Amino acid sequence: MQPGTILLVDDNKSVLTTLELLLEREFENIKTVSDPNRIFAILDESPIDLVILDMNFSVGLNTGNEGLFWLQRIHEIRPQLPVIMLTAYGDVDLAVKSLKQGAEDFVMKPWNNESLINKIQATLQMTKQKLPGLPAKGPSHPSMIIGHSPAMMKIIKMVTKVAKTDANIFLCGENGTGKEVLAREIHRLSLRGRREMVNVDMGAISESLFESELFGHEKGAFTDARESRTGKFEAASGSTLFLDEIGNLSLGLQVKLLVALQNREITRLGSNKKIPIDIRLIVATNRNLHEMMKQGLFREDLFYRINTIQIDIPPLRHRKEDIATFAEFFLKKYADQYNRAGLSLHPKTIQKLEAHHWPGNIRELQYTMEKAVILAEKEVIRPSEIAIHTDRTFSFDKVPNLKELERKAIQAALSQNAGNLTATAEQLGISRQTLYNKLTRFDY
Repeated sequence: MQPGTILLVDDNKSVLTTLELLLEREFENIKTVSDPNRIFAILDESPIDLVILDMNFSVGLNTGNEGLFWLQRIHEIRPQLPVIMLTAYGDVDLAVKSLKQGAEDFVMKPWNNESLINKIQATLQMTKQKLPGLPAKGPSHPSMIIGHSPAMMKIIKMVTKVAKTDANIFLCGENGTGKEVLAREIHRLSLRGRREMVNVDMGAISESLFESELFGHEKGAFTDARESRTGKFEAASGSTLFLDEIGNLSLGLQVKLLVALQNREITRLGSNKKIPIDIRLIVATNRNLHEMMKQGLFREDLFYRINTIQIDIPPLRHRKEDIATFAEFFLKKYADQYNRAGLSLHPKTIQKLEAHHWPGNIRELQYTMEKAVILAEKEVIRPSEIAIHTDRTFSFDKVPNLKELERKAIQAALSQNAGNLTATAEQLGISRQTLYNKLTRFDY
């Protein structure tokens, strides 16, 4: 029996069983997983010598984009780990594409048993000779997860198509759905991914500082401009510029942004020199820009300029299949962070998590899991140890005064938005500065 551990990844459990029965007669250790999001946990738990990865994980899809996506992510954290791709569609072009992206080999379904075993043996032997004893690089769990629900698989398909282009991307979704995280993933997969993405929270920039922040300024351009400063557009040249909460811009600032995007150049405050910019633009909002355009609050020309490709990220309540995956991911993350190794979730705890509405989406689930890890008394976290606020309405024993009502409203909004001040202010219908003043008054 040949030494080594092989990880089989396929959403078809009958395929996994067939492969496992075949390979366990030839190789020392076989591990199987049907959810590709679990790959990284397994890589963290034990040394893997070879991955056999299916190219399609959604019913009715046969493009191979999902397999190529997971291939890239495996090689991000395990650059030397050999991967053999499985495809049922006899697409030679797709197989060649996987080889170009780093796969060691490919196998067509239905496979020939002897041929498959020979390929695995050859791959393991070649890897052993070429890379003896190389340690794994980087953390063995990704900084983000996508989810495995049908809705997120469609997004993965879209991302793999558009990431390598320079098309402007417009991300829509509620607070806490992971818009910035997805923006970083698009940037990582893009041709600009070697440079750092530049992130700007448009809701946190005041009218007076907008041009200085985005376009930069020269020394002496205004009071306190003691030195020249590069703006975000210049800093992102050759990379990706991510403009978050773009729906918060006033009409006047929308015009200035539109001119810069149309001309592909900016002018620093205090200068007449035009500076060309080379950026890939990704924007995001939790607001309905179509409705804002009808109300005259958002310019149509700017909307169509930023909206080459639109990706709508569904709320967590519409992809309940992902809740357990995210919960396990955050459990592992915070167990590592707080030195609580060995923690696990009771099956009824997962049921409780899946039954919750999650108004704060993934961000709310993240902080819920962090709190559970900190407060856990035993290794298995039971439902009673998960603090979820199921009632989002106010209840009072007596009628409160207006100050107390305001305090409770702010407290509830902060909780729903996981402490995000921009999102909280928007939900309350006040400015970020007004919210900050109120928090100061209430001693938050």
